[in-house]
Amino acid sequence: MPPVSTDDKTDAGPVVRFEVFVQRGFSAVELTGVTHTLKTANSVVGHARFICRIISDMPGLVTGSAQVLVRAEPAIDGHAFGDIMVVLGGTRVIHGGWIRRVRAMQRLARPVVLLGDAATAFIRASDALPGYITTHWRDIAMLAEQGYYPNLVTQMSANSDGITTAAGNAATAELVMGLIAPHLSPIEVAELGNRLLLPVIRQSDAQQPRDIADNAGLFDARVTKAIKLMESNMEDPLAMSELTRRVGLSTRHLERVFREIFDETPARFYKRLRVRRARAMIEDTLIPLIDVAIATGFYSHNALSRAVRDEYGSTPSRMRARKTIRLIRH
Repeated sequence: MPPVSTDDKTDAGPVVRFEVFVQRGFSAVELTGVTHTLKTANSVVGHARFICRIISDMPGLVTGSAQVLVRAEPAIDGHAFGDIMVVLGGTRVIHGGWIRRVRAMQRLARPVVLLGDAATAFIRASDALPGYITTHWRDIAMLAEQGYYPNLVTQMSANSDGITTAAGNAATAELVMGLIAPHLSPIEVAELGNRLLLPVIRQSDAQQPRDIADNAGLFDARVTKAIKLMESNMEDPLAMSELTRRVGLSTRHLERVFREIFDETPARFYKRLRVRRARAMIEDTLIPLIDVAIATGFYSHNALSRAVRDEYGSTPSRMRARKTIRLIRH
């Protein structure tokens, strides 16, 4: 159970103090996942059991994604630690003052949570981490290409010596629920999930839904199976005859089903999946473009360029040129 403050108490028991560290470009979705979940939990229990303080190494008004503005207090080294610290991801995450604060919280044996991009920055900046580590699945692929991380997993969250790394994004609310669950009764946890309209409360070791076919509720079983086969065979694309054989449908039947759902043929859908995967690798990694082409089944730089240009109106080189990737030196 996370420690709680002995200084702040209400008539109903101790208060749990969260501090949320933000930087410019912070994820508004993750901020809402923290603050809205805590606010709703307070509504469920009927009093302010959970309080939240926004801090930053650049205090004042801080702009996040979608032009969201927050007023942050200064994060002063060695001062005013919360019971639980959450570092938000975002477009400009750098391992500045928050790393020192994370280490200080770790020495105090107080939980720290690093979400998405913050988890990625921390993993890059650390030489060796005990236990399991994770981040958003797109960054997991990038980290695997850029270094050796034998304890990197694709779970929603993982703990390493008191520091929780997590996928973040829309899964933040579930993670916060897990952090505060020891301070709630089972009925209160269930009611909190209902008020947040969460159909399922996933465990922290649940695997991230990294592919389209993982959202099985969107499609029928035949389409889901076909998409899974496509997503697991990007580097060496299956012929349509082989795909239909594995799905157990005729080519004509599969084409009819795909046209009804996606208004395009299975072959065209398959190519679009590969182009989208290629774009993610182009913009979010430094993998050579010829390796991107091979990994997505285009086999040559020219074939990749044509496919990307047809889909997005730009070339792989231009996509990469306009994307800045910050590489943290150890």
